[in-house]
Formats: sequence, C-alpha cells, structure tokens
Amino acid sequence: QVQLVESGGGLVQAGGSLRLSCAASGLTFSNYAMGWFRQAPGKERSFVAAIRWSGGNTLYAESVKGRFTISRDNAKNTVYLQMNSLKPEDTAVYYCAAARIFGTTSPPSYAYWGQGTQVTVSS
Repeated sequence: QVQLVESGGGLVQAGGSLRLSCAASGLTFSNYAMGWFRQAPGKERSFVAAIRWSGGNTLYAESVKGRFTISRDNAKNTVYLQMNSLKPEDTAVYYCAAARIFGTTSPPSYAYWGQGTQVTVSS
C-alpha cells in the first residue's frame, strides 16, 4: 500500500524558517508528480507547491512565491518544502500528495495523501 509520511512541522516565530519532509513508500516515486497542500482551521484545503517527477519543473501558489521552495530526492523517495520568511497566515496543517500528472493544483487530481504535519507561526 502507498504511504506518505510528513515530518518537520512545529512552532516557529514570524520570519523564521522550517523544512518539511515527506517520505513515500509503496509506489514508484519517480513516476509521480508531488505536491504540498495546506489547510487552516475553518478554511478549505489549498494548493501550495508542486514538482514534476523529474524535478525540473515547479509550480507555486502566488502567496508563497519567493518564500517557499519545493524539491525532491528520488533516490530517497522524499519531497521537501523549504519555508522561509514565515508569516502567521502560513499556519496550517501541511499535507503532501502524489499525482500521476504534473501541473494541477486541484486536490482531486492527487491520488495519495499523507496525514499532515502541523505548522504554527507565531506573531
């Protein structure tokens, strides 16, 4: 079975940095585009970033451009989200997800999801 496990969340001050990791198993990792989504209390799940299976192309939500960087290490079956200049509005549960096709920001396009990791940014 496919399993995605996020880690690296925690409590940080505004302006700080955090690096999230997502370890995948049960799938041919290099054949999947990977994405990060987030969901804050009382809000819908929203797209954050995505990366093609080759790692050569990336896509970001406008709200995180210039601050967040998505990357992947296919040898380790792991996708990362480096988050810099964090803001209180970045507070959310962050989920990684796997899709067969790169370029979509829609949650239904992603076949597999992790359980999420909490990121809290204080003022």
